[in-house]
Amino acid sequence: MGQEYEINLLAKEESWRMFRIMGELVEGFDKLVGVEPAVTIYGSARLRRDDPLYSQTEEIARRLGGMGFSIITGGGPGVMEAANKGALQATAPSIGLNIELPEEQVCNNYTTRSITFDHFFVRKIMLVKYATAFVILPGGIGTMDELSEVLTLMQTHKIRPFPVVLYDGTFWQGFLDWMRHSVLARGYISEEDLNLVRVCDEPEAVINVVQTWYMRHEIVGRRALPFR
Repeated sequence: MGQEYEINLLAKEESWRMFRIMGELVEGFDKLVGVEPAVTIYGSARLRRDDPLYSQTEEIARRLGGMGFSIITGGGPGVMEAANKGALQATAPSIGLNIELPEEQVCNNYTTRSITFDHFFVRKIMLVKYATAFVILPGGIGTMDELSEVLTLMQTHKIRPFPVVLYDGTFWQGFLDWMRHSVLARGYISEEDLNLVRVCDEPEAVINVVQTWYMRHEIVGRRALPFR
């Protein structure tokens, strides 16, 4: 009897979890409607403000914001703070999608619109759903997770093949060599998969990639291939 009672409690808890997830999705859709076109910028939360990458990220976001793009980040410090700061300087929508963590990640002070999520996968949906391009700066495990998810969604045709820009070729060279000489060599991916990625070392190059792609592709509605 006691075991059956515990199972019923667990089932109820899982049902309420489903509603909480639905609530986060609804909040995200409500708050982010109309932000397109947008560029999502990923990278390390541990980037120091005196690191040259910080000012470069700020410049990239400021210039993209000045072109009319909203800037979306994970809302935290480091790369995310720099990107939101640049967007704010351009008076562009500066969006931070924060996450509740055991060691609390405080949303940076440069967002004009922010949401805090409890579930990582809901947050990841929102980071991808509204983006026209993705700029990935050096980062750790979280950044690699976000990069691999974006590439997987494109590889499997769940979203359109928008630009994926890896910034700082020196940092990413080892990853790209591994992808080509280990993963591609064994046939686990195709050459087309590698072609989804562009490498840039200067803010100007990032701007040119995003601007050129956007001007060449008429974007009608949200996506040719929505999430399903």
